[in-house]
Amino acid sequence: MSAASDRQRSGRRQLLLIASLFLVPFATAIALYFSFDWRPAVGAHGELIDPPRPLPATALQGQWSLVYLAGNDCAERSLPVLAELGRLRLALGKDASRVRPVLLHAGECAGVDLPRRESDLLVLPMAGPEGAALRAQFPPAADGTHGIYIVDPHGNLMMSYPATGSARGLLKDLERLLRLSSIG
Repeated sequence: MSAASDRQRSGRRQLLLIASLFLVPFATAIALYFSFDWRPAVGAHGELIDPPRPLPATALQGQWSLVYLAGNDCAERSLPVLAELGRLRLALGKDASRVRPVLLHAGECAGVDLPRRESDLLVLPMAGPEGAALRAQFPPAADGTHGIYIVDPHGNLMMSYPATGSARGLLKDLERLLRLSSIG
């Protein structure tokens, strides 16, 4: 009887070993999924505007727009930001035609040499009550400076960035949006 019980124990061990080959990885996966936040963080570099804000009907529809909200003037401090937006657009390569830099300002831009030719900059004055209503849709930048915003081709305000922030983060977010989007 001893040989038969040894074979029976050996058979049970083999059955348990084979069952554990399937059950242990499954149990480990369930434990990891519910107990740890081990998934890599895939986040935006800018601040997501949730839900996206539909802007009043403007020229900001039809293409992705990188909007620089300049406030009451087109002062010289706007020029480096506008030049950076033009470089960001060119860094997109084949998707550059899907994006345009936009300057929204409430004051006068006469006498300021804006970099329009190389970047296809669109300049939109925001004077009067319609301009004030449009300006009210843009949240203030976190650092108190003028902000840069991404507007989708449907005219929805989607993301905001401080004007003094990292252009690399803005470029990565924009590349991801363009890759995942079939509009504009």
